[in-house]
Amino acid sequence: MNRRELLTGMAALGLAGPVQARPLMPLHDKPREMLSPPFVDGVGRDLTLEDFQGRVVLLNIWATWCVPCREEMPTLDALQEKLGGDDFHVLPLSIDRAGIKVVRRFYEEIGIRHLGMYLADSTRAMLALGALGLPTTILIDRNGFERGRLVGPAEWDSPEVMAQIQNLINERSD
Repeated sequence: MNRRELLTGMAALGLAGPVQARPLMPLHDKPREMLSPPFVDGVGRDLTLEDFQGRVVLLNIWATWCVPCREEMPTLDALQEKLGGDDFHVLPLSIDRAGIKVVRRFYEEIGIRHLGMYLADSTRAMLALGALGLPTTILIDRNGFERGRLVGPAEWDSPEVMAQIQNLINERSD
Protein backbone atom coordinates (compact mmCIF):
# COMPACT_ATOMS: atom_id res chain seq x y z
CA MET A 1 0.00 0.00 0.00
CA ASN A 2 1.44 3.38 -0.97
CA ARG A 3 1.31 6.54 1.17
CA ARG A 4 -1.67 8.03 -0.71
CA GLU A 5 -3.75 4.85 -0.32
CA LEU A 6 -2.87 4.72 3.36
CA LEU A 7 -3.83 8.38 3.91
CA THR A 8 -7.05 7.96 1.93
CA GLY A 9 -7.97 4.94 4.05
CA MET A 10 -7.14 6.81 7.24
CA ALA A 11 -9.22 9.79 6.12
CA ALA A 12 -12.19 7.52 5.42
CA LEU A 13 -11.92 6.23 8.98
CA GLY A 14 -11.60 9.74 10.36
CA LEU A 15 -8.05 9.06 11.55
CA ALA A 16 -6.15 11.43 9.32
CA GLY A 17 -5.77 15.11 9.93
CA PRO A 18 -3.27 16.30 7.34
CA VAL A 19 -4.57 18.47 4.54
CA GLN A 20 -3.20 16.10 1.90
CA ALA A 21 -5.31 13.22 3.25
CA ARG A 22 -8.58 14.83 2.17
CA PRO A 23 -10.51 13.57 -0.87
CA LEU A 24 -11.68 15.63 -3.83
CA MET A 25 -14.73 17.77 -3.19
CA PRO A 26 -17.88 15.64 -3.39
CA LEU A 27 -20.15 17.06 -6.09
CA HIS A 28 -23.96 17.09 -5.90
CA ASP A 29 -26.13 15.21 -8.41
CA LYS A 30 -27.80 18.49 -9.34
CA PRO A 31 -27.11 22.15 -8.49
CA ARG A 32 -28.60 23.43 -5.22
CA GLU A 33 -29.99 26.88 -4.49
CA MET A 34 -28.09 28.91 -1.91
CA LEU A 35 -28.74 31.69 0.55
CA SER A 36 -26.11 34.37 0.99
CA PRO A 37 -25.44 36.11 4.25
CA PRO A 38 -24.23 39.68 3.98
CA PHE A 39 -20.49 40.13 4.39
CA VAL A 40 -17.84 42.79 3.94
CA ASP A 41 -14.55 42.84 2.10
CA GLY A 42 -11.20 44.05 3.41
CA VAL A 43 -12.08 47.70 2.80
CA GLY A 44 -15.55 47.48 4.37
CA ARG A 45 -17.74 47.23 1.25
CA ASP A 46 -21.04 45.38 1.79
CA LEU A 47 -21.31 42.28 -0.42
CA THR A 48 -23.33 39.12 -1.01
CA LEU A 49 -22.63 36.11 -3.21
CA GLU A 50 -24.66 37.80 -5.96
CA ASP A 51 -21.73 40.20 -6.39
CA PHE A 52 -19.72 37.23 -7.73
CA GLN A 53 -22.37 35.93 -10.16
CA GLY A 54 -20.89 35.04 -13.53
CA ARG A 55 -17.79 33.50 -11.97
CA VAL A 56 -17.17 30.10 -10.43
CA VAL A 57 -16.50 30.66 -6.72
CA LEU A 58 -14.81 28.48 -4.14
CA LEU A 59 -16.29 29.79 -0.88
CA ASN A 60 -14.23 28.79 2.15
CA ILE A 61 -15.74 29.48 5.58
CA TRP A 62 -12.89 29.73 8.06
CA ALA A 63 -11.48 31.45 11.16
CA THR A 64 -7.98 32.35 12.30
CA TRP A 65 -8.41 30.28 15.48
CA CYS A 66 -9.27 27.11 13.47
CA VAL A 67 -6.05 25.07 13.10
CA PRO A 68 -7.11 23.08 9.98
CA CYS A 69 -8.28 26.36 8.39
CA ARG A 70 -4.89 27.93 9.00
CA GLU A 71 -3.11 24.90 7.50
CA GLU A 72 -5.09 24.94 4.26
CA MET A 73 -4.99 28.70 3.68
CA PRO A 74 -1.67 28.65 1.72
CA THR A 75 -3.21 26.11 -0.70
CA LEU A 76 -6.23 28.40 -1.24
CA ASP A 77 -3.81 31.27 -1.88
CA ALA A 78 -1.94 29.16 -4.45
CA LEU A 79 -5.23 28.12 -6.10
CA GLN A 80 -6.28 31.77 -6.46
CA GLU A 81 -2.86 32.59 -7.92
CA LYS A 82 -3.13 29.77 -10.48
CA LEU A 83 -6.83 29.90 -11.49
CA GLY A 84 -8.14 33.23 -10.20
CA GLY A 85 -9.43 35.81 -12.65
CA ASP A 86 -12.59 36.79 -14.53
CA ASP A 87 -13.89 33.18 -14.49
CA PHE A 88 -12.90 32.00 -11.00
CA HIS A 89 -12.51 33.43 -7.51
CA VAL A 90 -11.54 31.96 -4.15
CA LEU A 91 -13.67 33.66 -1.48
CA PRO A 92 -12.21 33.01 1.99
CA LEU A 93 -15.06 34.10 4.30
CA SER A 94 -13.73 34.62 7.82
CA ILE A 95 -16.12 34.39 10.75
CA ASP A 96 -13.64 35.87 13.23
CA ARG A 97 -15.52 37.92 15.82
CA ALA A 98 -12.42 40.09 16.40
CA GLY A 99 -12.90 41.55 12.91
CA ILE A 100 -10.86 42.10 9.79
CA LYS A 101 -7.75 43.20 11.72
CA VAL A 102 -7.04 39.62 12.89
CA VAL A 103 -7.53 38.36 9.33
CA ARG A 104 -5.14 41.00 8.00
CA ARG A 105 -2.53 40.10 10.66
CA PHE A 106 -2.89 36.38 9.86
CA TYR A 107 -2.43 37.02 6.10
CA GLU A 108 0.73 39.04 6.84
CA GLU A 109 2.12 36.39 9.22
CA ILE A 110 1.90 33.52 6.76
CA GLY A 111 2.41 35.41 3.51
CA ILE A 112 -1.05 35.27 1.89
CA ARG A 113 -0.72 37.44 -1.22
CA HIS A 114 -3.47 36.44 -3.67
CA LEU A 115 -6.62 36.12 -1.55
CA GLY A 116 -9.04 38.90 -0.76
CA MET A 117 -10.24 39.44 2.79
CA TYR A 118 -13.90 38.87 3.58
CA LEU A 119 -15.68 38.86 6.92
CA ALA A 120 -19.17 37.77 8.00
CA ASP A 121 -21.07 37.46 11.24
CA SER A 122 -20.39 33.90 12.39
CA THR A 123 -23.96 32.96 13.32
CA ARG A 124 -25.55 34.42 10.19
CA ALA A 125 -22.94 32.87 7.89
CA MET A 126 -23.03 29.41 9.46
CA LEU A 127 -26.85 29.28 9.43
CA ALA A 128 -27.35 30.75 5.94
CA LEU A 129 -24.71 28.53 4.38
CA GLY A 130 -25.58 25.40 6.36
CA ALA A 131 -22.02 25.03 7.64
CA LEU A 132 -21.70 22.42 10.36
CA GLY A 133 -17.98 22.77 11.01
CA LEU A 134 -14.82 24.59 10.01
CA PRO A 135 -13.49 24.77 7.48
CA THR A 136 -16.47 24.31 5.18
CA THR A 137 -15.82 24.88 1.49
CA ILE A 138 -18.58 25.28 -1.09
CA LEU A 139 -18.09 25.18 -4.85
CA ILE A 140 -20.50 27.62 -6.54
CA ASP A 141 -21.21 27.75 -10.27
CA ARG A 142 -21.53 30.87 -12.44
CA ASN A 143 -25.28 31.03 -11.76
CA GLY A 144 -24.86 31.07 -7.98
CA PHE A 145 -25.82 27.43 -7.37
CA GLU A 146 -23.97 25.13 -4.99
CA ARG A 147 -22.30 22.34 -6.95
CA GLY A 148 -20.24 20.68 -4.21
CA ARG A 149 -19.27 20.88 -0.55
CA LEU A 150 -16.47 19.64 1.67
CA VAL A 151 -16.28 19.92 5.45
CA GLY A 152 -12.68 19.79 6.61
CA PRO A 153 -9.37 20.84 5.11
CA ALA A 154 -8.08 20.01 1.66
CA GLU A 155 -5.06 20.58 -0.53
CA TRP A 156 -6.82 23.07 -2.81
CA ASP A 157 -3.92 23.56 -5.19
CA SER A 158 -3.43 19.84 -5.93
CA PRO A 159 -3.62 18.90 -9.63
CA GLU A 160 -6.72 16.76 -8.99
CA VAL A 161 -8.67 19.53 -7.27
CA MET A 162 -7.58 22.14 -9.81
CA ALA A 163 -8.77 19.84 -12.63
CA GLN A 164 -12.12 19.39 -10.88
CA ILE A 165 -12.55 23.15 -10.54
CA GLN A 166 -11.33 23.79 -14.10
CA ASN A 167 -14.06 21.44 -15.39
CA LEU A 168 -16.69 23.63 -13.74
CA ILE A 169 -15.02 26.80 -15.04
CA ASN A 170 -15.14 25.31 -18.56
CA GLU A 171 -18.92 24.71 -18.31
CA ARG A 172 -20.85 27.52 -19.95
CA SER A 173 -24.43 28.28 -18.97
CA ASP A 174 -27.03 28.08 -21.70
